[in-house]
Amino acid sequence: MVMKSRFSQDPSLPTPHYIHFVTGNDEAEVRLKAQEKALELAPDPHDAFGLEIIEMINDTVDQAVQALEKTIQAILTFPFSPGGKLVWLKNITCLKDTPAGRSESVQAALEELLIVLQDGISPGITLLISAPEPDKRRSFYKKFSSLAKVLLCDKPDFGFHATENDIVNWVIQRAQHRNIELDMDAAQLLAAHIGTNSGQIEIELVKLVTAAGAEKRITKKLVQSLVPLTRTGGIFDLSNAIGERNLPLALNTLQQLLSQGESAMGLLLAAIVPTVRNLLLVKDLMTRHQLKAPAKAAFFSSTLQKLPPHEVMHLPRKKDGTINFYGLGLAAMQAHAFQSEELIQGFLLCRDCNARLMRGQRAESLHLTQLIIKLVASRDSFFKS
Repeated sequence: MVMKSRFSQDPSLPTPHYIHFVTGNDEAEVRLKAQEKALELAPDPHDAFGLEIIEMINDTVDQAVQALEKTIQAILTFPFSPGGKLVWLKNITCLKDTPAGRSESVQAALEELLIVLQDGISPGITLLISAPEPDKRRSFYKKFSSLAKVLLCDKPDFGFHATENDIVNWVIQRAQHRNIELDMDAAQLLAAHIGTNSGQIEIELVKLVTAAGAEKRITKKLVQSLVPLTRTGGIFDLSNAIGERNLPLALNTLQQLLSQGESAMGLLLAAIVPTVRNLLLVKDLMTRHQLKAPAKAAFFSSTLQKLPPHEVMHLPRKKDGTINFYGLGLAAMQAHAFQSEELIQGFLLCRDCNARLMRGQRAESLHLTQLIIKLVASRDSFFKS
């Protein structure tokens, strides 16, 4: 049974500032902001009794119950120092929708903690709870949020109509927050590799700044050499290398993706065919309508929107039915490197490669290597089988 505090909270008063909750579905941001909040709230850093950290070592029922019981004991224990103390229940996982989080024992311990907090905790004690990826439907989350001063750290929600450019801009904002100069090409590549994984972006930015040295300017070449290749990023690199006719990068990326277990057919249909198709479609529009290449991929959307509807009805679209302006914009920036005849022949080469892969003739990697060489190398290679 929990001992009630003498310091009852008047429900008519505003949320007290001695209870803080750092939470959200962005785990890296929760950890970062909680650390900052702990430094802000803790008394004298030289006072060993001014900060009590309680952390779950393993995501088990016993660990969760033990951590919650220790938290209750800590906030019911008067501080040794006149400056007070901060009790930090750090990065707990029992608020997630997990077997441990759904346990009756854990739920009972959480309710016990709520009773203590609702009754009021003694002056001089501050409670900080940090909990990444909570289940916001739970009763404890709702009740505790009403008691605490909440700092919500959710991943960016770009909405159903989000574009790749939204993610690129978000990456640039993260870099600017660190006073890092990020080239647009580097930002596009970093976004393709990492997406909206804020924790990974923070790690990669630290690594890139260290490698950049005193300049603190991150280039595309630096990102290519240091940021690990994910499947999404690898497909972007492969597509981009083909569009730029960068044969060494295209072949190197292809080998990395194949060594990571990607199938040859998957790479053909996800990276190579869409790239050649986009280049062919854009080249045709740019030639017939005398369109200029955009300075940035995102700018091409306004150009396409000025064309008659029947001229754009055949263009590739996203899941929501809207035109994939960003992908076509990248192709428009690269189309100058190709002749229309090359792209027509290149599309036929993709068809033939697809047929060979389906028949299982020879090593799959050899078919893709030969295709990329024919697409990317010299212009004369398009017409050589």
